[in-house]
Parts: sequence; structure tokens; C-alpha cells
Amino acid sequence: MNLSQFRTHYEPVIQQEMAELISALSIPESLKESMHYSLQAGGKRIRPMLLLATMHEQGAAHPDALKVAAAIEMIHTYSLIHDDLPSMDNDDLRRGMPTNHKVFGEAIAILAGDALLTFSFGILARLENVSAEDKVRLIDLLSTSAGAEGMVGGQVLDIEGEEKQLTLEQLEQVHLLKTGALLTYSIISGAILGGANAEQLMALSTFGRHLGLAFQIQDDILDVTGTSEELGKTAGKDETSDKSTYPGILTLPKAKEKLDYHAQQALDAIAGLPGDQQLLKELTELIVQRKS
Repeated sequence: MNLSQFRTHYEPVIQQEMAELISALSIPESLKESMHYSLQAGGKRIRPMLLLATMHEQGAAHPDALKVAAAIEMIHTYSLIHDDLPSMDNDDLRRGMPTNHKVFGEAIAILAGDALLTFSFGILARLENVSAEDKVRLIDLLSTSAGAEGMVGGQVLDIEGEEKQLTLEQLEQVHLLKTGALLTYSIISGAILGGANAEQLMALSTFGRHLGLAFQIQDDILDVTGTSEELGKTAGKDETSDKSTYPGILTLPKAKEKLDYHAQQALDAIAGLPGDQQLLKELTELIVQRKS
């Protein structure tokens, strides 16, 4: 199965899983609508795909994989809702649609993000086909990856870096946390569900680290070269916000070289794993070549 076939099969399944999980909640309708709105707004579902592809390349299947994938996408979606708020990036567009707070107001948008974040941990806590040890492991790793030592900490560094000229090392640290931590968690959680050993987990962690940096470099490049219509969000926001970026520090051609470097390092990290890892290779290519 190639990546196109894999995505064609799993994207609607993931969408349905998230919709059913939210629909089953006994919560205020305005909150439910806000959560549904951002979850159903499209996107490439890269994080769930990384989980499922990693597990698939282990030659494994797991009955709880879709629930874990849904939890990760909910965490990612909460972060986008909060990212777009006036106090953060102050954006009006996300995936070509009005941002959550533009539709539901800031208060409901904040609470919808909070609800998605906390519900994600509840989903993991209630997994029925995962050992107690692996369940705690998945929850603990997600807490680190999405929290102060991961995505949230990276967002703080990103905000504090505005109107400052960061070094390349400082910029990489921002994005290893803000973007790379949850991407890596997606891969590692798939490996755990697939029964990977310690050596394989180490290789996949290295893969995730470089993939996260490649993802962010391409984001920075697209912010310079893309249009709002292509990106589905406001183009040129990094320059407007006076943020340090890879093209800004390195120049656009050098940023593209750095992108290629991290993509190759990611591929090298999984070269010794069993099987051909074709889905992970194709996902790497998708991340590097995406236009939005």
C-alpha cells in the first residue's frame, strides 16, 4: 500500500473516529459545535498518519490505534485554536476558513481548546486494549510532548523571540519543542502500539527530531513564498510579527539546503529498521514538498 492509498483509507476513518468521540460527550452544544468546527476543518492529518504508518511498518495492527491517533489530532487542533487567538498569532484564517474565535468568540474558542486538550488524556486513560504500563507510558510521553517541556514551552520561546534576532541554535530549539515534540510523539506512540524495541524507538525518535525540523523549515519557506489562498492561512505572518525564521537567518536558498539536510537525516535514521519503511519515506517527502 502506498501513501496515497493509505491516506485515502484512513483519513475518513480518523475523521469519523473524532466526530463520534465528540458527539458522545454530554456537554453544552456551543462547546461541542466549536470543537467539531476545528476538528472537521480538514488538514493533512500528518500526526495521525505518522502514528498509523509507523505501526504499519512494524507489521502490526492495534484495536486502539485510531483512538490514540484521534487524541493526538485533538491536541494538535487545540494548539491551532489557541495559536490563532488575538493574544497569540491573531489570525483570521485557518485551513481556508475563519478561525475558531472568529466564528464562536474568544471565550468559547479558548474553552474548546481546553476541552480538546483535556479530553485527549481521557481518551488515552480509557484505552481498553493497552497494558497498564503502556497506557501510563503513552500518557506520560504526551504530557511531556504537549506540555511545558514540549509544545507549550516551544510556544513560549516563540513568543519571547518576537522582535529579537535569534541564533540558528535558538531557533532550532524553539521548533524542536513547538513542532517537533508532538510529531515525534506521534511516531513513538505508533511504535509503542506496534511493539517496537528500544533500538527501534531510538531510531524513530531521531527520525522524528529531524522530521520536525524539516516540517518547520518548510513552514517558514512557505510563509515567504506562498499566498494566503495556497496556505489556507495568512501569508507573511512571520515577517509581520518580526519573528526569526530559517529564510531570515540563512537566506531562502540556504534554508532550502537545510530542509534537504534534515529530510535526509530523517531518512538515514530509519534506514536500518526492518522492512522498507516506504510509508514513512513518503510522509517525509510529503512534508518536504507540501504547499500548505
